[in-house]
Amino acid sequence: MIQAQKYNGGLTSEQFLFYEIRIAVKLYLDGKSVDEAVSLIKQDNLFQYPTERKISKMTRVCYRRLDALDNRTLVEELANAPAEIAKQINLYAMMRYNRLVREFMTTVIGEKFRNQDFAFSRRDLNTFFTRLQEQNDDVASWSEQTVNKIKGVLVKSLVEAGHLDSFKSETLNPVFLSEELESGIRENGDFEALPAFNCFR
Repeated sequence: MIQAQKYNGGLTSEQFLFYEIRIAVKLYLDGKSVDEAVSLIKQDNLFQYPTERKISKMTRVCYRRLDALDNRTLVEELANAPAEIAKQINLYAMMRYNRLVREFMTTVIGEKFRNQDFAFSRRDLNTFFTRLQEQNDDVASWSEQTVNKIKGVLVKSLVEAGHLDSFKSETLNPVFLSEELESGIRENGDFEALPAFNCFR
């Protein structure tokens, strides 16, 4: 189900990429290969990056997330839905593609929603990573700098998707799962993802 079964530290550079995935998804739906998409994005500087250096990598990340959704309707919604809904779908795509994001969203955020515990702090991130490092040699080998960057990306993703109001917020919002994403998650049989969006129906 999740493409990247190994823990992947690439999140340090990949980020939430909402602007980029909204561009890439239109090319994806047009049937463009990832190489064609890279070429078109470079040609017209669609990502508005100062240099071309990261375009290829970020386009490939977007395509892998879209593949990981494994749901044509969700891909179309990611392209066309209002930003608030599409950002939830993008976070779900990250969960499908990146094991670390998925485990954080299900074991930390989902459990907080389940327990109606809306407090969120740096301690929650630290506890999550301490547990991962104890259980997994790959994660244990990451530098403190890498771990801190990933923590930052996770918090930024929560802000982007509406789970937090700001980077410094210490209260989770009781998010409302969009009907579009709920339908897609259920079609995928991916019920363990629902609590990450405060859904226990």
